[in-house]
Amino acid sequence: MKRRHITPRVQAALRDTPVVFLQGPRQAGKTTLVQGLKEDGHDAAYFTFDDAAVLAAAQSDADGFVANLPNKVILDEVQRVPDLFRAIKRSVDTQRQPGRFLLTGSANALVLPKVSESLAGRMEVLSLSPFSQGEIESHREHFVDACFAKDFSPGNYKDSGWAALAERIVQGGYPEVITRPAGARRQAWFGSYVTTILERDVRDIANVQGLRELPRLLRLAAARASRLLNFADLARDAALPQTTLQRYWALFEATFLVRGLPAWTANLGTRLVKSPKVMLGDTGLLCYLLGLDVEGLKNDALMTGAVLEAFVGTELTKQITWSETRPTLFHYRTHTQHEVDFVLEDAAGRLVGIEVKKSASPSASDFKGLRHFREAVGKRFLRGILLYTGSSSVAFGPDLHAVPVSALWRMQQ
Repeated sequence: MKRRHITPRVQAALRDTPVVFLQGPRQAGKTTLVQGLKEDGHDAAYFTFDDAAVLAAAQSDADGFVANLPNKVILDEVQRVPDLFRAIKRSVDTQRQPGRFLLTGSANALVLPKVSESLAGRMEVLSLSPFSQGEIESHREHFVDACFAKDFSPGNYKDSGWAALAERIVQGGYPEVITRPAGARRQAWFGSYVTTILERDVRDIANVQGLRELPRLLRLAAARASRLLNFADLARDAALPQTTLQRYWALFEATFLVRGLPAWTANLGTRLVKSPKVMLGDTGLLCYLLGLDVEGLKNDALMTGAVLEAFVGTELTKQITWSETRPTLFHYRTHTQHEVDFVLEDAAGRLVGIEVKKSASPSASDFKGLRHFREAVGKRFLRGILLYTGSSSVAFGPDLHAVPVSALWRMQQ
């Protein structure tokens, strides 16, 4: 069993918080992680709501179910029993003991009203994604923290060529996928995965009509990966009312199929009104939805840049969950079309810009967006990094660096 890098954070939360909610997409490895905690000494009974009998008992009498639980429990797939959260709140208010409830869910706790309302101040939420590239290779990545280090020495890496990257991108990070041979068996898994989420998980959190429209809408979302989210354009292409589309989109976000990457702006009050970029949670799933295998990705001039950017975005998102710096991830774009693919901002307000180019030979012109961003933010700018598909790290100035993409998972602190 591969150890997940977020495990120490889960263990720390259990030592001082009554309820710990580990959320993430279905099949990302949540059940395996929490069962591994039992082996590491977290003495808790395990119940899953994928078990029909356990589900029926909790649905019929949530308070009675919680009252009869052992002192410490792991409750798996709790989004299937929304009424459970108020019962847990009442139990915690009676006996506020650290580590009493370890919950897992395949729906985002922050968009489930009964969770956020019932357990505010009593619960810590942690997110688990599919495997990162470092987790696949059994070592911890430090790229995000290195971005904010005083000295930035990225080094050289030989495996950043497009052919090697395409293999990683199409595989993605779902634990079961990486154990299967490339080709038909992986395609079959992704097909079943999408069907399960759209026909079961979506029904668990919302009573939605017109489920037949969701697969096509999800493919339309995949075609817009790494582009600005425009609900009006998407609604037109999907032939859906915009209000209906936004409701469906919220369900995609709740089940971790898609997310919006917010725009960075110096005015905190206006961040959420800027157009986000479309991101999917896994590039293997993205390629499946686009109908791209490794050869297709290598030869598709239209989508390669967007998919490579999506790959970098997913890896940064994963690393942030266990990094020491814990920055927030944004994108940057102006009305005059200056843009930076990713912006990392730490708690002190320091900014690192990251551009992604499918090029083996970086040039000074590739830093145009990063230079504009540096001028716009002034002293808050720490450094700009161009991730490209070559093998050598090259300085284009004291605070501008061209770095191989594989530094994302190879770079040491």
